[in-house]
Amino acid sequence: MTHMTKKVALVVGGASGIGLAIATRLVAEGAIVYLTGRDAEAVANAAREAGQGTQGLVADAGVPEQLEHAIEAVRRAEGKIDALVFNAGISEFAPLENLSADQFDQHFSINVRGAVLALKSAVAIMPIGASVVLIGSVAGQAGVANFSTYAATKAALRSYVRSLTAELAPRGIRINMVSPGPTDTAMFASVPNEVRAAVVSSIPLGRMAQPSEVAAAAAFLLGPDASFIAGAELCVDGGAKQV
Repeated sequence: MTHMTKKVALVVGGASGIGLAIATRLVAEGAIVYLTGRDAEAVANAAREAGQGTQGLVADAGVPEQLEHAIEAVRRAEGKIDALVFNAGISEFAPLENLSADQFDQHFSINVRGAVLALKSAVAIMPIGASVVLIGSVAGQAGVANFSTYAATKAALRSYVRSLTAELAPRGIRINMVSPGPTDTAMFASVPNEVRAAVVSSIPLGRMAQPSEVAAAAAFLLGPDASFIAGAELCVDGGAKQV
């Protein structure tokens, strides 16, 4: 797999789970990969795990200045970004009656503002043929009790993908979204078995996604085989929200 040879990729929120799987997949496809995260030790470990000289950059997606510094570091080192993935995000249990203003602001600050401002900073050094993938969620398509704010942030990203396709396509830049369903990451490790079983029972394919499967979808949309795909949402959910 060498679809991304000599392409420069930045994975925002790449220190664990789906983001790390995407970084690892892009390395395997020949890309020069940079990944970000908030924790310096986790970022360093992730960069080593992704391999092939992956560079880790410490940046909080909720702090615009830190994202700008990370993108500037890539610009100084490589001069361009061919592939941008925004995977950073939070998801908290937040029933409406208990939702605080801080929770609301934090969800939108990281999940939405972070994505938009990262793209705003990166687009100046994205050449013709560059590609963007935002990591959404099937929660953005359907009501999710007690996670309404998280779901709303993912629906907002879907709207941005549509509008920014019209804005960026004339510049030769594609933007798409990958929306995973329940995925077997560390977040699910502490979920009680009965809850996990209930989640799996709602998925037609009978299991949760693996991070590598979400990464494969992202790599496809970033690569040349998806050269005429723009503004799309690719759901990696085992059919959970499709039937």
